[in-house]
Amino acid sequence: MPSHDEEDKPCRACNDFKTWSKKQSKTKKEIPAPQTNAPSTEQEKRKECPLDKDELGTSTWGFLHSMASYYPEKPSTSQAKDMDSFFKLFGEFYPCEPCAIDFREDIKAHPPKTKSRDELAKWLCERHNTVNKKLGKPMFDCSKVHERWRDGWPDGSCD
Repeated sequence: MPSHDEEDKPCRACNDFKTWSKKQSKTKKEIPAPQTNAPSTEQEKRKECPLDKDELGTSTWGFLHSMASYYPEKPSTSQAKDMDSFFKLFGEFYPCEPCAIDFREDIKAHPPKTKSRDELAKWLCERHNTVNKKLGKPMFDCSKVHERWRDGWPDGSCD
């Protein structure tokens, strides 16, 4: 269980960068920024910084969809069981707690479908669209998951 100090500390993985930055500045004492020749803004961010909620989400969905699109067409019983376990464990350890809770609830209602590559990719796309709908983002056409995450678009734009 997190300590009181950890509970009060803003969670970078649970917020977009701008929100996290504002919360962070309220929890830290004002420390003068080092003098540099480069202009600095509140929204300027180094690439080596921890991922915010949006970056983490985008990266995670990219990884998960790629994994599903490269999953065996006919997995062994062991592979199917391992993939099912992966998603359950993933929901336990995802760094954004509200996101993890939502994911665990969603996969409880819609357990992973791991009997084939197409089944898993479609199931994951549906889970992603559940999140997209909640966030007011456009839905993805789940019939195109392999083009997007493995094969590339038919027009050759990914070549």
